Amino acid sequence: MPFVLGIAGGSGSGKSTVVARVEAIVGPGRLALLPMDNYYKDLGHLPLAERAKTNYDHPDAFDLDLLVEHLDALSAGRAVEMPQYSFVEHARLPETKRVEPAPVIVVEGILALYDPRLRERMDLKVYVDADPDVRFIRRLRRDIAERGRTVESVIEQYLSSVRPMHLAFVEPTKRYADLIVPGGGMNTPALEVLASRLLGALEAA
Repeated sequence: MPFVLGIAGGSGSGKSTVVARVEAIVGPGRLALLPMDNYYKDLGHLPLAERAKTNYDHPDAFDLDLLVEHLDALSAGRAVEMPQYSFVEHARLPETKRVEPAPVIVVEGILALYDPRLRERMDLKVYVDADPDVRFIRRLRRDIAERGRTVESVIEQYLSSVRPMHLAFVEPTKRYADLIVPGGGMNTPALEVLASRLLGALEAA
């Protein structure tokens, strides 16, 4: 059976950096990544203005049933067709991305530790922590550079949904974590612990 790793944490906490470090540890072709950002529910039938107003930081915004289904398929050795999502159009794209089975499966996202079905399938649960101001600055830079947002829209979204949803749903999942990584991908001691656990599991497989 593959080793299933959950990586959660607030928006801008450094989850992607930790995933990159994990991939470097396990080696190329040995990791299957399921980012929760690809599993937003398909709202393509709604007008763009309405899609833009959706609260994408609430658990209801995610197709968790499909994510669990794909995790089970990969765990059973079957490839999956992962949805692709446009943050500019706020909708799923027509094409999918094929994800092949691998010795390590990573479920990564702000609410990776929220659903008990996901948690019970994980061999190790990680919460990446960072100060709120650091997370906001990272999110601001990313959304402007990669998602075509304005400073005003990022600030409005942060105050109206990102921050309250973080406090209500994301932060509380920290209690489910086996390992908390303060400072994101810059925390070398925590990442060394993670690396040791991963390599040990791979050697035992």
